[in-house]
Amino acid sequence: MLNGKRIVLIISGGIAAYKALDLIRRLKERGARVIPVMTRGAQQFITPLAVGSLSAEKVYTELFDREAEQDVGHIRLARDNDLILIAPATADLMAKMAHGIADDLATAVLLATDKPVLVAPAMNPKMWANPATARNVETLTQDGKVFIGPERGEMAESGEAGLGRMSEPLEIVAAAEALFSRETVSDPAAKADLPLYGKHIVITSGPTHEPIDPVRYIANRSSGKQGHAIAAAAARAGAKVTLISGPVTVPDPAGVTVVKVETARQMLEAVQAALPADVAIMAAAVADWRAATDFDQKIKKDGSGKVPALSLTENPDILATIGHHATLRPGLLIGFAAETQNLIANAQSKLARKKADWIVANDVSPEGGVMGGDNNTVRIVSAKGVEDWPQMGKDDVAARLVARIADFLNA
Repeated sequence: MLNGKRIVLIISGGIAAYKALDLIRRLKERGARVIPVMTRGAQQFITPLAVGSLSAEKVYTELFDREAEQDVGHIRLARDNDLILIAPATADLMAKMAHGIADDLATAVLLATDKPVLVAPAMNPKMWANPATARNVETLTQDGKVFIGPERGEMAESGEAGLGRMSEPLEIVAAAEALFSRETVSDPAAKADLPLYGKHIVITSGPTHEPIDPVRYIANRSSGKQGHAIAAAAARAGAKVTLISGPVTVPDPAGVTVVKVETARQMLEAVQAALPADVAIMAAAVADWRAATDFDQKIKKDGSGKVPALSLTENPDILATIGHHATLRPGLLIGFAAETQNLIANAQSKLARKKADWIVANDVSPEGGVMGGDNNTVRIVSAKGVEDWPQMGKDDVAARLVARIADFLNA
């Protein structure tokens, strides 16, 4: 898929820049031509000599390069390529992209391009969680930029752990391959093999974490395996997929725009920002409640044996909010019902109360091993009745659900 592709690789200034060296090698192994652009910050971590040696190409570093700009070099870089890949993408660079700032070569190229842009963020977890960064990611997603990562892990520069680590080079390569498979389909016969080509699907996945204090939170046992599997299956079927994920340890699906959140309120905001869409699949196991008071300091035992009172307040209901929305509701809205008793009755009640079209109901009693496991047994509840599906792997459930969605949309 990458053979013969010309990829402009923008390397910005973060410690993850060292991974760009391996990324260049992986892209070239697959036949891609890699044209590097380095910011001044990137050159503090790796050298243009190393980048040029691995890429076997001229390394572009300056906007006001007399030789390169004789033929308006930044415009040529912006247009004479198949893909612009940013790895790592710092918070600063993404902020400039979101606001149209072009004060160096990298940002000028990004502002002038009409080609697909794949973004691999890398930054401190606090920077990724900052509302300003979240707003910039939402803006860039709405502008059509595709994200891969970031991942959870330990930060090299600070020893902190959290969400902000750049995706591994092979994951970035897979995302680039998936992007080309979706973006370059033009043959009608090829499109026929992609039943969701041209459709936008929004999917939520995983749990939410509702903070009690800086070290504790309310959550559930959802792994995100089923929601992520559905996102991967929808992307393989040709859909443009926006996956809004709570905290999970499963990898991001290739070719999918991933927006990572922590809380139910953040997830609702991200869903609303991602709409409109043809289909919304609310597979996340969102916490029903959160602490009424978010303590700034860790709650400590005082030796008295008294247990501190924890007051709860209800979280927003994402499925119901979208189901009852006058303008944002998709044409097909699918919810999930994870129950431990009265499965069908509870799913039918949820279907009516939340104005969903289908409910994917499953029994998550501990003895079934669904939460965190690789298998699932679901029933599809709709106004037409109940469909019983046999036990199967979560990837198989995802493929079957996506095929059913395609049949519905193409009927």
